[in-house]
Amino acid sequence: MQYTQLGRSGLKVSRLCLGTMNFGPHTEEADARSIMDSALDSGINFFDTANVYGGTGHRGRTEEILGRWFATGGQRRERTVLATKLYGTMADRPNESRLSALNIRRALDASLKRLQTDYIDLYQFHHVDRNTPWDEIWQAIDVAVQQGKILYAGSSNFAGWHITQAQEAASRRHTYGLVSEQSIYNLLTRNVELEVIPAAQHYGLGLIPWSPLQGGLLGGVLKAGRDGVRRTEGRSLENLKKHQDQIRHYEDFTQELGREPGEVALAWLLHQPAVTAPVVGPRTQDQLDAALRALDLALEPSALQRLDDIFPGYRTAPEDYAW
Repeated sequence: MQYTQLGRSGLKVSRLCLGTMNFGPHTEEADARSIMDSALDSGINFFDTANVYGGTGHRGRTEEILGRWFATGGQRRERTVLATKLYGTMADRPNESRLSALNIRRALDASLKRLQTDYIDLYQFHHVDRNTPWDEIWQAIDVAVQQGKILYAGSSNFAGWHITQAQEAASRRHTYGLVSEQSIYNLLTRNVELEVIPAAQHYGLGLIPWSPLQGGLLGGVLKAGRDGVRRTEGRSLENLKKHQDQIRHYEDFTQELGREPGEVALAWLLHQPAVTAPVVGPRTQDQLDAALRALDLALEPSALQRLDDIFPGYRTAPEDYAW
């Protein structure tokens, strides 16, 4: 396994992050435990979850699954860099969502209880809260750090200027601020290259890409459809129709490389200088094994250029749209 530091922090994390969103709604607990054990055994020490994961009828269920797994011992908690998130609505009451000081306190304590641990390594804001001032947010986070309940704070789904707001407010308070940003980033969705990645690099944040396979579209969806393995529906079907020619060229190129499409998509992310660790969310052991194979795939400059030709990205703003 390869390791790197999370942004400017001294925290070392694996180059793949195990996403747990499927645990509960799509993956039974016994299978989830097996996947987590396998991830740890393979060297993945970075696990990501959120308080809302588990399904609309049982929000918090995924954290509960992780908590029961930690409780089985074997130094599972000590071997894991644990990241969770808050923001989403957990109950039908006025202060059960977003980033008020009250909700930060309550949501953190509830996550700690579900996870059966006394601290969170990386506590992430799942979305920007435009109605809560950053001084309030950082005051609540500073208290949690002083109490030993969290070690680092991160953001998710922030724009570049949101990262700037957060870091400048933290600087005024002489506090550490964010160490990471978790954004959607993959060959098909590269908007973060405009301003989010430059902001993250400027302030020393590690980038944690979610949906690295764009909901499966970069995982060999056309081949799977031809083989009768998978049927694409809903929004994924709309996106497939929109990008069908690109995806066909992409799958043909991965065949030339002799690698599976999902491995190439993950390897491309691992070659991007701002990326710390893509979030892989396996539903099965086979999907985890496929993700691990991407770590050994070194893409030549010519291959990276070919991928850019198929899926054009962005230059840093404003040069992308101005002189």
